[in-house]
Amino acid sequence: MFEDKYLVCKDCGNEFLFSASEQEFYAEKGFENEPGRCPECRRARKQQRNGNSRRDDRPMFKTVCAACGQETTVPFEPTGDRPVYCRDCFQARRSRSYR
Repeated sequence: MFEDKYLVCKDCGNEFLFSASEQEFYAEKGFENEPGRCPECRRARKQQRNGNSRRDDRPMFKTVCAACGQETTVPFEPTGDRPVYCRDCFQARRSRSYR
């Protein structure tokens, strides 16, 4: 079905392996284009994007978690009319609601 093949990275020019299993993953996800960058350049590009994220520019507000009482920070100003949770409690509540 799929066979390993080598591609050339458009950033660094090095050859990299696009394995049969990666090709299968791309097909399952519906990706139509082959990767244009090697794993190292993809990782570097992702880190660069994350470093320049707008999330870093958002003001953070201190509050107390409604579930565990631990001090936490959130990217919005709590108004007091709804409970606010720390990351761990929020994730726990969220995973319970999807069951």
